[in-house]
Amino acid sequence: MVHAERAALAADLAELTDERWATPSLCTGLTVREVLAHLTSGASLTPLRWMAGVIRCRFDFDRQNAMRLAEELGATGAETHDRFRRVVTSTTKPPIPVIAMLGETILHAEDIRRPLGIRHDYPIGTLTRLAEYYRGSDFVVLAKGRITGLRLVADDGPFATGSGPLVAGTTLALTMAMTGRMAYCDDLHGDGVAILRERGEMG
Repeated sequence: MVHAERAALAADLAELTDERWATPSLCTGLTVREVLAHLTSGASLTPLRWMAGVIRCRFDFDRQNAMRLAEELGATGAETHDRFRRVVTSTTKPPIPVIAMLGETILHAEDIRRPLGIRHDYPIGTLTRLAEYYRGSDFVVLAKGRITGLRLVADDGPFATGSGPLVAGTTLALTMAMTGRMAYCDDLHGDGVAILRERGEMG
């Protein structure tokens, strides 16, 4: 699943112009090019190299991420893209579960695609598996804490969880919103959407 989604993203970005590479992503302060470099970094870090970076950055994880992103950015958008293509089938990862790597891939792919106006049809099975993971986890990305006391229901697949005010929409929009991408609240409906939106800055 990770490899398939990386390959699809690489294909979507193959013809991007320099101007488009500079488009602000959904990740505050980062361009779409920088988010792609971050994905390349995640697919290049062994647990040992990850830990060495953490120690070097004195356990400042934001600093570690910025350092690794800079290593993979390259001089041009084309070079950033080429570096990403080289890791499409990589099985290297930091010390996080494979499902979390799938999450990183899809979340950041949408952080890139939505501002660029690129639509991608993800397999519903892939999205459902990811939503199921995030509904019970605050590891790596805060999600469980955001949806406590809300009922989330997908209208395009089997995903449903929780109880309380309703938040309904596509599995993708639910997954993105529960992981802090509040732009996707615009694609949701129900009495709980306003509550979820208010929780957007939880971290």
